[in-house]
Amino acid sequence: MAAAFVGGAALGAAFGEGFAVLHDTVKDVVSKARMFKPILKRLESTLDRLAPTVNEITQLSEQLDLPKVETENLIKNMEKGEKLVRKCLKIRWWNYCFKVHYSNKLEELDKEIVRFCQVDLQVHGTRNGLRTLVNVNLILQKVDSVVDRKGVPCTVRDPPDFTVGLDMPMKELKTLLLKEEVQLLLLTAPGGCGKTTLVQMLCQDDQIRGMFENNILFVNVSKTPNVKVIVQNLLNYKDMQPNIQIQSDEDAIDQLSQMLNHLRPNPILLILDDVWLGSESLPEMFKFDLPNYKILVTSRTAFPRFKFTYHLKPLDDVDAMTLFRHSASLHDGSSYVPAEEDVKKIVRGCGGFPLVIKVIGGSLCGQHAVVWHSRLMKWSDGQFYFSSDTELLAHLQKSLEFSDDKVIIKECFMDLGSFPEDQRIPTAALIDMWAELYKLDEDGIHAIANLQELNIRNLASLVMARKDASEVKSYYNEDFVTQHDILRELAMHQSSQESIGQRSRLIINISGNNLPKWWTEQKQQLINARLLSISTDELFSSSWCNIQGSKVEVLVLNFHTKNYTLPEFVEKMDKLKVLIINNYGFFHSKISNFQLLGSLPNLKRIRLEKVSISSLCETLVPLKSLKKISLFMCNIGKAFENCSIQVSDAFPNLTEINIDYCNDLEELPIGLCDIVHLKKISITNCHKLFALPEEIGKLVNLEVLRLRSCTDLSELPNSIRSLHKLSILDISDCLSIMKLPKHIGELCNLKELNMKGCLRLRTQFPESIMDLEQLKLVVCDEERARLWEPIKEFLTELKVEVAEKDINLNWLPK
Repeated sequence: MAAAFVGGAALGAAFGEGFAVLHDTVKDVVSKARMFKPILKRLESTLDRLAPTVNEITQLSEQLDLPKVETENLIKNMEKGEKLVRKCLKIRWWNYCFKVHYSNKLEELDKEIVRFCQVDLQVHGTRNGLRTLVNVNLILQKVDSVVDRKGVPCTVRDPPDFTVGLDMPMKELKTLLLKEEVQLLLLTAPGGCGKTTLVQMLCQDDQIRGMFENNILFVNVSKTPNVKVIVQNLLNYKDMQPNIQIQSDEDAIDQLSQMLNHLRPNPILLILDDVWLGSESLPEMFKFDLPNYKILVTSRTAFPRFKFTYHLKPLDDVDAMTLFRHSASLHDGSSYVPAEEDVKKIVRGCGGFPLVIKVIGGSLCGQHAVVWHSRLMKWSDGQFYFSSDTELLAHLQKSLEFSDDKVIIKECFMDLGSFPEDQRIPTAALIDMWAELYKLDEDGIHAIANLQELNIRNLASLVMARKDASEVKSYYNEDFVTQHDILRELAMHQSSQESIGQRSRLIINISGNNLPKWWTEQKQQLINARLLSISTDELFSSSWCNIQGSKVEVLVLNFHTKNYTLPEFVEKMDKLKVLIINNYGFFHSKISNFQLLGSLPNLKRIRLEKVSISSLCETLVPLKSLKKISLFMCNIGKAFENCSIQVSDAFPNLTEINIDYCNDLEELPIGLCDIVHLKKISITNCHKLFALPEEIGKLVNLEVLRLRSCTDLSELPNSIRSLHKLSILDISDCLSIMKLPKHIGELCNLKELNMKGCLRLRTQFPESIMDLEQLKLVVCDEERARLWEPIKEFLTELKVEVAEKDINLNWLPK
């Protein structure tokens, strides 16, 4: 019963106190004032039923500090009622006039309490529910603005759950940082020693947090820093957008100066993580003569120009053994435990590098004794301290020893190098790649299993959103992979062991217009790669050389510019099956030469990220083999309207379309409803989508309709009754949907329905829902679960699962 009154939490503590006094008084008087016993018993019964709810409401009100002004009249009436009940004891049995008068007063009090609970509370509940929806929408809009930044949020992530050997370095680093004369401090160590982890621990220290509070700013600088991008990230983090777009480095530094002055007089800590050799002047650019402003730099290089430097040393033998035992799960009784001397020999070979220890320990976790002995025989026992990244990479190669039946996992590991450093890699993109390269299943089950294997071996970090039961085997759009820079270099190193022309995986990184020497030496460069990845920065002018890539099946293009031209050589990639275009800049990019794709007879999958699709109207060409298109954070606009050809003619064999975080999508383009072969439509996190066209009923082959977190979508069209092949319907977190379609029962093949987070869906379901005889699983919250209780008596095989609340920020960009 309490749930029905949550909206009335504004009652406040005063109401609870007044209610308690009245309740106790009635209980005390009812047995003594015999003349008024019937009416007092009725009043007592009313108060008894309400008591648990009032107690809960009172507690909520006190916790939320809600006002009591809306219930002051009722509070006054209850105070009068308490006095009235007391007076009943003084009325003599023969005084009929007083009996009538006081009986009427008691009747009015009972009715007043009942009326308030039945009417006022419901009104307050509806109003407060709508207020909640408004607030949630505002929060989602703010969240969208964060997601749309796509840059690096300037917050420090939590350190790993298990760390060793960093407590003393953390104290020493903090002491040095807090010295008054230290404004610029360098933390240096070879790659994989735990510099970033140490910074994460430092920022969790109570003294550091108490001093700098919300002014701890974290920026990952990486190998190719961009001052404008770094400053834009900082401005985005502090919600201080410049009036005009940042045009130059000088302009960026000026904007940064203004922001830091705005944050004064509070102390400020700016962390520049992973500054590479050649970029040591960058921290100097960020120095300003401000009191209590400090810069902490991490780097693999001990730059001589830094006056204050802290050297992080590798782990000592004791801590190294502790970390290795944890990584290899030697504490687990089910695992093989080698001889102590053998463990020490392996740990000595790791040189005290936490990353190396974790990776090699993970690769041996749970392995048979023969595997341990085989590794020991291969690894020489000598000098294991590394003085350069080259030696570290060479040592990490030992973690890539896979059995013959798992060699594909090594291939998947090397494919991760196809994406830029310090960027999240969407699992959906990897699923598309591996479905074609290695013939893995299109639903991604085997791809996720391979990523889990890499995660266990500490070769990559797989971050997965919490899965509802219906999503375990089908929905991975919110999952992503991250990888340490050292491991990315290892992947690229492994992929570059053969000559350019013979590599099966060719990864090209272009800075400015500095094309690789091998590319410019010949007018036509013949390659045999199946996977080609080309990454360019914002200074690249799209002046391409000619590549003969007749065997390329997967093409990954990464860039940072507002205008991007597809290379002419794409037109001749006859075997191309997967095209992935990633824009990592702040602004949406317009793609030129899109018409080249019309000549590709085997192109099956296209994934576009942060691209303006409006240009499709001008260049839409038939893509007869295309089966799947994914649009992530794209500007769709009127992309599929007023085109030179019909959308259905352009994509005659399209079976799946995914649209995610496309903030300008207000209506599903009608033209898409003419693609009768469509089997899956997934529209997620498109908060401005308010309607689906009635024409969606034409999609008679549709099997999956996913509409997650489309918060403005108010209803589903009645025409979905025609989707007789639909087996999965997902409307989770569609906050504005108030009712299900009247004829939903005609979805005769519907097996799974996800409706968690549909807060306004409170009315009874339409009668036709009893006809969903194939429905096996419903995922919802507790309030919606109660609506399904009577239906389960008729649909006996139906399972209603209450989704657990899961609050995290894993989905935010790094």
